[in-house]
Amino acid sequence: MEIIDLHCDVLLKLQLSGGKMRFENDNQLDANKHRLQAGKVKVQAFAIFIEPEIEQEEKWAAALGQVALFHNEVLGRNPEMKQIHSWSDFASLKEGEIGAFLTLEGVDTIGNDINKLAELHKKGVLSVGLTWNNANLAADGAGEPRGAGLTLFGKEIVQFNNRQKILTDVSHLSEQAFWDVMECADFPIASHSNSRYLCNHPRNLTGNQANALFRNDGMLHVVFNPPFLTETEVAGIQDVIRHIDYFCSLGGVENIGFGSDFDGISEHVIGLENSSKYQNLINELLKHFSEDDVRGFASRNFIEHLPK
Repeated sequence: MEIIDLHCDVLLKLQLSGGKMRFENDNQLDANKHRLQAGKVKVQAFAIFIEPEIEQEEKWAAALGQVALFHNEVLGRNPEMKQIHSWSDFASLKEGEIGAFLTLEGVDTIGNDINKLAELHKKGVLSVGLTWNNANLAADGAGEPRGAGLTLFGKEIVQFNNRQKILTDVSHLSEQAFWDVMECADFPIASHSNSRYLCNHPRNLTGNQANALFRNDGMLHVVFNPPFLTETEVAGIQDVIRHIDYFCSLGGVENIGFGSDFDGISEHVIGLENSSKYQNLINELLKHFSEDDVRGFASRNFIEHLPK
């Protein structure tokens, strides 16, 4: 089955390598082109993520550097990779092509200048998470003890997303910021989160949060990071399925997708170590769910929830 994956950190790894890695086949990349092809990944989202220790005045240049790597290294050297500029581009992907689009993981990089977000949108950013785990000028992240919600600037960003039909990603938000987003976002998603009921990690979503996403017809993409699956460094494919099954029990069978976090995680699910192993997950899911449901998880649910 063809896969849509809503989150990877390939661009950060490419940037940190200083030009030494090649997206095509570097084995240090969980989601290199060859592995995407082997796993039948049809569309991959590429996050722009700037590490919090980078000085604020250097973050914008670092973000533009990752955009350049996306265009020059990911797309430029690999003609099979096709940029998705707008949601309508999903329908025009041909056999053998892999769609690729940009996301923004944390708006720290734009400071207080929403014009920079508009510039990133013009360069192809189609999904925006307001924070990583830390607090910034838009909101508190999941790792900020204060746990505050959206600022006025954060709400301005969500309104911009609504106008431009950009997804607003809740995966790294504090719980209060999550609820604030749900009040004002037209296109909320969780790009890479699991169930806090099954795994009590602050990066995961409570049952109430998941229910709210489903009521608002938002997508929830399960993540393959063992600490978010089992609270340990060890997890198997059955642990991924356990979280999917739980979200289905809440009525989310048509709102579940995948957000691997490949190249952003240091531990891996056994049997799901990189993008080439995706069909292992599909084969196991087919033992627990109907083929129709699994096709939904793999790609169709996301296609049917594209902003219109």
